[in-house]
Amino acid sequence: MASVAEVKAAIDAAMQHVQEGQEAVRAANEKLGEAQLSLAAAVEGSGHESVTSAQAALAQAATELEDCLSATLGAMEQAQQYAAAL
Repeated sequence: MASVAEVKAAIDAAMQHVQEGQEAVRAANEKLGEAQLSLAAAVEGSGHESVTSAQAALAQAATELEDCLSATLGAMEQAQQYAAAL
């Protein structure tokens, strides 16, 4: 059986992985924003259905990345509360 210190250390290591994942998600979101701007500039004035669909898909992806960040923040809070209670 693991000691309390070992469990806390394992939680800390897991949270480090979460933080690294959050950084990657933030970087992806930044690149996605750049893609949205580039696409908007490239297709300015176009009302083609494909353009609208592409823009909507990029907006949905951005929303899902934000949801991912929110979920990981919640997970971190819960893990930290658990570690504090040990």
